[in-house]
This record gives sequence, structure tokens and C-alpha cells, in this order.
Amino acid sequence: MASPFGARTLLCSVWSAALFGLGSPVGAAVIHAAPGGFELKQIVHISAPAARVYAALIQPAKWWNSQHTYSGSAANLSLDPRPGGCFCEALSNGGVVQHLVVVNIQPNETLELRGALGPFHARGVDGVLAFQLTPAGDGVDLTMTNDMGGYMSEGMEGWAPKADAMLSEQMSRLKRYIETGAPSSR
Repeated sequence: MASPFGARTLLCSVWSAALFGLGSPVGAAVIHAAPGGFELKQIVHISAPAARVYAALIQPAKWWNSQHTYSGSAANLSLDPRPGGCFCEALSNGGVVQHLVVVNIQPNETLELRGALGPFHARGVDGVLAFQLTPAGDGVDLTMTNDMGGYMSEGMEGWAPKADAMLSEQMSRLKRYIETGAPSSR
């Protein structure tokens, strides 16, 4: 049986190493970063109706990058779109990782989740990952915010640009998936 610390270490390494040089959606930014937390905000325009954007948003297995999973496969991700619902990942050993929990869901408008992703998962931090869909032009402006706070011995401010890059990649993949049917440009 593989050590969960090995998986976390691998995930942290992959997350940290694979983030630089990735394209980002218009409006990606670290709003604030401090030792005790950070705030991220990204806005991407998606040329599709809100219902289609929302339907894709709640199916992360179709667009999330497998490199940013514990199992190595985004196909193992699921999101139960109801209050208390789990953004979870099934593991090959029968285990499950609870990444985030749904705290506010308003179909075609809002999705808010609480918890911590990746290297923050096993640390003394918590956060909110929120998505807001706003009709704009030929589609929707999807605004993603991520507010994280808590304790990490090395501080959290250095993690803000890494988290921003990882989430920026996911937003780009979501946009491509909705607009083209394929999350990656390959």
C-alpha cells in the first residue's frame, strides 16, 4: 500500500513544478498574499450559455488536469452538486479523498466550496473556492475566487502564485472543454 504522505509529496512536487509557464485566462491575479493566507481572483469569458457552463463546471472529471489529482486520473473526480456534497476523488485502494464540500449552490449562477486542495489538504488551512457565472456578450464571464487562510510553518504567501497558476490552468481547461469539447489544446 502506498503511503499517503508519498502521494502528497508527489502531488506537491508535480503541482509546484508543473505550474510555471502555463497560459492563464484574462484577469488571473493574486489579489493579496500574506503569511497567514491569500486571495486569488480569475475571470474568464466562455462563449456558451450559463446552463452549459454550469453543467460542465460540476463535472470536473471531464476537464480537470489529471496531474493535479492524488490518483493520477481526473476520471476519478466527482462533485455532488448539493449543500454538503463532496468534491471527491476515488483512489485505487478503495479510499476516497474529500477535496472540498459544497456550501452554496445556485444552478447556472453560483457554486461555492469549502476546504483545501493539493498541498494545503493536510495542513492547518481552510478556504473557499467560489465560482460566479455572469451573462456577458455571447456567453458567460466565469469569476473564480479562492480565499485561503490558516497556518503553515513556511507561511502561505509563497504558495499564492503557485495556487493561482494551478487554478488558472483548470479555468483554461474548463473554457476549452466547453468551447471545443476537449480540455487540452493537444
